[in-house]
Amino acid sequence: MGYIGSVILLVINLAMIMKPKLFGISGTDGEAAMKAMRYSFIMVGVWWILFSQYTYYYLPKGNNKAGEKLTKSVVFNGFKELKKVWILLNENIPLRRYLGGFFVSSMGVQTVMLVATYFGAQEIQWSSKEESTIGLIICILLIQLVAVIGAVLTSRVSAKFGNIPTLIFINSIWAVFCGLAFFITLPMHFYIMATVVGFVMGGIQSLSRSTYSKLLPETDDTTSFFSFYDVAEKIGIVIGMCVYGIIDQITGSPRLAIVILAVFFVISILLLRRVPRK
Repeated sequence: MGYIGSVILLVINLAMIMKPKLFGISGTDGEAAMKAMRYSFIMVGVWWILFSQYTYYYLPKGNNKAGEKLTKSVVFNGFKELKKVWILLNENIPLRRYLGGFFVSSMGVQTVMLVATYFGAQEIQWSSKEESTIGLIICILLIQLVAVIGAVLTSRVSAKFGNIPTLIFINSIWAVFCGLAFFITLPMHFYIMATVVGFVMGGIQSLSRSTYSKLLPETDDTTSFFSFYDVAEKIGIVIGMCVYGIIDQITGSPRLAIVILAVFFVISILLLRRVPRK
C-alpha cells in the first residue's frame, strides 16, 4: 500500500509540473513549472508527516525506563547487532551464499535505477529540451507503474519455478539489458528500456526480500537480520555508483559504463547458482 501511495503522489506531482495551470498555478510556463516543483516538495513533506502518524501511533513505544540516561552504547549497539548477524551467517550457508549474490546484484540494479535519467538526458537524441524533460518524466512514471505489474508476475513465476531460479532468470535479463543499452539512441528505445527496467526492477526487489525472509533461521530478532540486509544493499549502491562514475570519467562514455554493469549481474548469477536448493 505504501508503494501504491507513493506512485499516486508521483503521478500528481508530475501532472502538476507538466500542466501547472490546470492546478491554478499562475505565471509563464517556466515560472509556473518552477512553482509546481516547489509545491511538490511541500506536498511530499506533508504526505509523509501525515501518514507517518499511523506508524507512530501503533508501534510499541519502547522499553526505556523513566529517568534512564542515554549512553554511547546507544550509538554502537546497532554495529554490535550487525556483527552478531555476520557471525551467524557462518552457520547458515544458504543464507550467506544468497546474500553474496544479492549484494553483487544490488550494485547493478540500484546503479542502473539511479543513472537512468542521467543516461537518458545525455545519450538519447531528443528533438528538443522540452521533449527531453517530458520524456524523462514519462519514463520515471512508466518505471514505477510497470514495477507493480512486474512484482505480481514475478511472484507467480517464482511460485511455479522457485525463488532462486527466478532470480537467476531476472539477473540474466538485467545483464542482457545492460548490453543492449549501448545501442539505445532514440526516444522510443528509451521508453522500451524504461518498460523493461520497470518489470525487472519490481520483480527483483520484491523477490529478493521474500527469498531472504525464507532463508532466515528461526529467530525473534528479524530486525537485526533485515538491518543487515539493508546495510548490504546500501553498500552495494555506493560501490556500484563508484564503479559507474570511474568508468564514465576514464572512458567518457556512459554507454560503456552501463555495459560494464552487466558484469555484476553475471557474477550474481554465478553466486546464486551456488545457493543450496532445499
